[in-house]
Amino acid sequence: MQLNGVDIKDTYAEAFGIKVSRLLVTAATKKLALVAATEATGYGTSVIGCPAEAGIDGYVSPLETPDGRPGYTIMICNSSKKKLDHELLERIGMGILTAPTTAVFNALEDTEEVLKAGFKLKFFGDGYEKEVEVGGKTVQSIPIMSGDFLVESDFGMKEGVAGGNFFILADSQMNALVAAEAAVDAIYEVPGTITPFPGGIVASGSKVGCNEYNFLNASTNEKMCVSLKDEVVESEIREDVNGIYEIVIDGIDEESVREAMKQGIKAACTIPGIKEISAGNYGGNLGAYKVNLRDLF
Repeated sequence: MQLNGVDIKDTYAEAFGIKVSRLLVTAATKKLALVAATEATGYGTSVIGCPAEAGIDGYVSPLETPDGRPGYTIMICNSSKKKLDHELLERIGMGILTAPTTAVFNALEDTEEVLKAGFKLKFFGDGYEKEVEVGGKTVQSIPIMSGDFLVESDFGMKEGVAGGNFFILADSQMNALVAAEAAVDAIYEVPGTITPFPGGIVASGSKVGCNEYNFLNASTNEKMCVSLKDEVVESEIREDVNGIYEIVIDGIDEESVREAMKQGIKAACTIPGIKEISAGNYGGNLGAYKVNLRDLF
């Protein structure tokens, strides 16, 4: 199968379940809202080494926010309810409360459970906190030097999907990079999804376990390293490929991840020099979700 002359490999992306919360961060200006959203989602590329997977979902117009100010939705994901609640408390407390003019609202209405991070954060007010209503939402108003910080008490949590992915294989590193950026831009338009790696692009694709060092639970995916394609016997890189990037996607459900993969692949395949689209899987041993690339089209 081909898409715009690009080979779509007959393989699947293997994804897994993860706990997801979705928050709306608002501020006096779009720039300040983006700064806070960026801070709150830092160090959130992969639960292999990070305390959570996190990223910016999308921009929200002042016409659509409870307080009539510009905002960004962000997603924070973790393997357990307890860990996710802890991450919300720390990321809101250290990344958003500390930023000028911010407020935080729950942005996940279809929830399975509730996290109390906002309620816990109110105690920073040292007894001066109070409940107020903003846009039909009951929020905690916490006095801080610059005014009051507003945060909703409860944040929704549901079972989402992490690790949706695809590889972009190109004739050069730069063409692969341009295609990866196009893919990330397209995925940004799919609500309920994030690409948690830096700039949305994975430069260092990994595999489960390690061949050489038994103390590592993950290591470089040597079969997809362009500098090793003539050295590794089972290399999965064709002769005309000299640049590879991976896109990893987390979402609020499987449907969202599938749509993000579809739109990302379509965008990548518009760039000259792209030879093949593949995906990462682990023989079905990692996750319950298997998205066949060809089934997306």
